[in-house]
Amino acid sequence: MRLAVRLTPKGGRDGVDGWALDPEGRPYLKIRVSAPPSEGAANAALVALLAKTLKRPKSSVRIVAGETARLKMIEIDGLDEPAAHAALGPPPSA
Repeated sequence: MRLAVRLTPKGGRDGVDGWALDPEGRPYLKIRVSAPPSEGAANAALVALLAKTLKRPKSSVRIVAGETARLKMIEIDGLDEPAAHAALGPPPSA
């Protein structure tokens, strides 16, 4: 499964802030981490947080697009929609 994520580094705490819609009406997940954006620390914190939240191994969560951008595409192996919605809530509809 793939998820669009907007990451806020140095956000004061690690947490999932819920869903939002981009200007084109596509859903993305808002996530903040306390790690700084330098040397991949924020990306590592994002992967760890998503793995913990979704109860998946860290090796099954990877960033497939947007490595250096705030908006990222995350791929999670072995995750289905019902499990994602149970952990993260259902995404909003446009």
